[in-house]
Amino acid sequence: MKRIYLDNAATTPTDSDVFEKIKPYYTEWFGNPDSPHGVGRKAMQAVDDARDRLAALIGANPNETYFTSGGTESDNWAILGGARAKRKEGKTRVVISAIEHHAALYAANTLQAEGFEVAFLPVNAGGRVEMNELERAITPQTGLVALMWANNETGVLQPIEQACTFAHEQGALFFTDAVQAAPYLPIDVKALGVDMLSLSGHKFHGLKGSGALYIKNSVKIEKLVGGGEQERGLRGGTVNVAGVVALSAAYEKTRKEQAQTNAKLQKLSELFRKEISSLKGVTRNGETENALPSILNLRLEGVENTAFLYKMDLRGVCLAAGSACASASVKPSHVLTAMGLTERAAKESVRLSFGKTNTEEEIIEAARLTVQTVNELRQG
Repeated sequence: MKRIYLDNAATTPTDSDVFEKIKPYYTEWFGNPDSPHGVGRKAMQAVDDARDRLAALIGANPNETYFTSGGTESDNWAILGGARAKRKEGKTRVVISAIEHHAALYAANTLQAEGFEVAFLPVNAGGRVEMNELERAITPQTGLVALMWANNETGVLQPIEQACTFAHEQGALFFTDAVQAAPYLPIDVKALGVDMLSLSGHKFHGLKGSGALYIKNSVKIEKLVGGGEQERGLRGGTVNVAGVVALSAAYEKTRKEQAQTNAKLQKLSELFRKEISSLKGVTRNGETENALPSILNLRLEGVENTAFLYKMDLRGVCLAAGSACASASVKPSHVLTAMGLTERAAKESVRLSFGKTNTEEEIIEAARLTVQTVNELRQG
């Protein structure tokens, strides 16, 4: 049975060109980049080159670009490190949206337990933060504002440039989780004005376990991972050489193909919706205008998502109910409930996330199986 993979927001297959580029760093130039010998120096050269390339692609300086183990670490470092550093200035309030990735919400809850005042911003029915709510929440005591660029469950985009301006007017740092946005939106950190921005390599055909955090040179944050002097003394641990080479190479290729990929994904999304148009009781969760082309979150009225996903998996279609990081949870999506969906409606919702390797034939077949499965489950 040929599998149809429609869970690209969770992870993507490693690009074949990228895979070829990283092989030498597993078998030949496998040295620790901090070692003084030739093999170590070759590894460090690869790390430096990857940093230079990635920095150029996002409009940063190389010394503002830090490598991490992925989006979860980057989110935690930015939020915990940024807020704790601003506490030294007497700023103990943090503002964060209620629809952030679980990694960001975990960090916010950790700060709350440490005595920080944390404001969780609501969103409207379309999944966007209202600017008047944000402006009201940011006070002179606010040290950090965190707002993800693109939501990982709905694909809805947030107005981060405007939010960043509001934060800076009150002397607060601004961090955006760009993990989902990076594959589909060009990034220029200087134009955006952000103080910190996170990336994860496996979301754009790199390797799992590789990520990055942009930290503006003028921003001082506390370290999260200690134990070594790597990453200019701010992040301990041996650098994942193959991972950062893959991260840089994959993102470089992603940027070159971005416009073409976005057009293809938009077409695939429209095709899927057309092919399931015979189904009644299907609604899209989240705005359609300010959203990524890759993510389609649908409520299938009267169909419990766990049963639907199980049957679709048996038929060879890989889908999700929401974030893969919360897949073991039986709770309804915190993103969808924040948007005003009832618990029942949230549990009737599924996420399709298309990728550049998907074909029209796959989408037509996935749609056919969706119609078949929904009708079967509704009939009991």
